[in-house]
Amino acid sequence: MGYDFDTPVSRQGTNSLKWDIKENELPMWVADMEFPTAPEVAAAISFRAAHGIFGYSVIPDEWYDAYIGWWKNRHGLVINKDELIFCSGVIPAISSIIRRITCPAENVVILTPVYNIFYNCILNNGRRVLECPLTYKNGGYSIDLDELEKALALPQTTLLLMSNPHNPVGKIWERDTLMKIGELCEQYGVTVLSDEIHCDLTDPGKEYIPFAAVSESCRNISITCISPTKAFNLAGIQTSAVFISNKALYDRICRGLNNDEIAEPNAFAVQAAVAAFTKGEKWLDSLRDHLYENKKLTDAFVREELSGVRLVPSEATYLLWLDCTSICEKFCGSLAAFIREKTGLYLSAGEGYGKGGEGFLRLNIACPRVMLKDGLERLKKGIQAAQDSRL
Repeated sequence: MGYDFDTPVSRQGTNSLKWDIKENELPMWVADMEFPTAPEVAAAISFRAAHGIFGYSVIPDEWYDAYIGWWKNRHGLVINKDELIFCSGVIPAISSIIRRITCPAENVVILTPVYNIFYNCILNNGRRVLECPLTYKNGGYSIDLDELEKALALPQTTLLLMSNPHNPVGKIWERDTLMKIGELCEQYGVTVLSDEIHCDLTDPGKEYIPFAAVSESCRNISITCISPTKAFNLAGIQTSAVFISNKALYDRICRGLNNDEIAEPNAFAVQAAVAAFTKGEKWLDSLRDHLYENKKLTDAFVREELSGVRLVPSEATYLLWLDCTSICEKFCGSLAAFIREKTGLYLSAGEGYGKGGEGFLRLNIACPRVMLKDGLERLKKGIQAAQDSRL
């Protein structure tokens, strides 16, 4: 069966956060896609909607089986039923877990530049952000393990919150790197909270490594957040899972999620997840092919048309990280805001992702090709205007 990722679909009138914009603007910022979800998933949601009664829901065995089967077959990770907890979203889960694993004023380490909402989850709960900047060298990113050890060794540090694969730089962390992180965290008594929501959006031929799959110690000291929402464009359905092998951690987090009233599904959360993980594989692989072609198109455009801009190589996610530091060195103000004002192209400003994000832009390429080409032409116009303004 062929899937259509090239026909634009209007989202006007759907209360879309992404498309709550001015006329003639083009949003390529927030991380949702411009494609309808897999037909198999849409059919499952429609079938449930047709019933017409939307009372309270429970979590059936098929929900557990869907997650267990997908992670075993797709990612080589064995998960047991008693290690999974339903949650209404990854971000609600992260906030709840931070409240249960840490105390006020303790440090939560993050590897920056990183997903900006991590800051909200930490600061809004009265904890301290401890930034450990990634090393950016020769156009790529790595973790400075010496600096990470210094951060983890602090007595006030109790949690490492990481993104795997990494948003926004598109990095799939290597097994050796994850192993070293696990060893350091175990040594210093630090729990690892791994947000793996982007794990199914790797480039064709690329595979991510679940943190918990690296070793028994990594599995024992970690909490993993997983979901079909990013890969299948289901953010508004509010469905995810938390995976915890350590029984003591599991009991603690399970109580927290229930106390926070985020462990019960809405009427569509179970059906959507089950359909995605049991019937959506072919659609997802076709989507990954489309996204990879979009990445190649963007890479060629940046190299040929955008002098002074560098595209950071990406292995995962549909979010591309653009190095505009050579322009921003002399450009006064926010480059993202300037581009939006001049061209209507709405991108995410790199400075919002913490240390190391200054001078970068995040571009969402999960869209039909005609929309991507429009966005790239607007980006070119905005970059040229920014360069001209400093002359």
